[in-house]
Amino acid sequence: MAESLVLYEQNEHIVTISYNRPDNLNTINGPMRESLNAAWSRFLEDETAWVAILTGTGDTFCAGADLKDMQGSAGTFAGTFWEKPTINSFESGKEIYKPVIAAVNGPCIGYGLTAVTFCDFVLASTRASFAYPEVRIGIPTIVGAIQLPKKLNWSHAMELLLLGEKVTAERAKEMGLVWEVYPHEELLLKANELAQRLCLSAPLATRATKEVATRSQDMGWIEAVRFGETMRIVAGQTEDAKEGQKAYKEKRSPDWQGR
Repeated sequence: MAESLVLYEQNEHIVTISYNRPDNLNTINGPMRESLNAAWSRFLEDETAWVAILTGTGDTFCAGADLKDMQGSAGTFAGTFWEKPTINSFESGKEIYKPVIAAVNGPCIGYGLTAVTFCDFVLASTRASFAYPEVRIGIPTIVGAIQLPKKLNWSHAMELLLLGEKVTAERAKEMGLVWEVYPHEELLLKANELAQRLCLSAPLATRATKEVATRSQDMGWIEAVRFGETMRIVAGQTEDAKEGQKAYKEKRSPDWQGR
């Protein structure tokens, strides 16, 4: 992974992944795409990493694709002209069942906004803004168009998708896209505080809960409950489940091990 393009920093169980092309507004080109994919795979596979914070260096969160390397920014594909598998990045739906926090420190455009739609918590600086400007240059937004109506009121989703206009952090909070807005200098502190709170929960139980919440959206009621109850049984066999019950009886804080 090219550390100059994507920073990966871990403090205990909290990982911070940072877009790091500040001189290019943190736009994504081919090498950064490879670095981002490697960072998310590393986070997913590392059992000591429980929570991720996604942010940007400099004054921009992520200004979308690098227009000089549009093909590289999308990553490599196999398949025909029409049948292109697109689940090849976090922004296209790579399954990350660990909690992810977006700390949006500045303009969040295109790919940056799509990444935000896959985060569990979105914290924004007062300097943040959000936009899908693609329609203004004749290009449809695809993954964003799939994601936003699941998360926002229809008209709020269409405001972002069809108008192509920038919205402020406060407007994004009104729409339900952003969870909390903080003064710029407090953003990463607040994101880390939230990450620490998330680490108080059993990591495997947290992942199982997120997976049920995600997958059950596309299931019928009976299928969703059966799937959820199966996940409860699986999670209940872990050492952490035993530790949680023991700690509760002993009236102390549990010592989670992630197994």
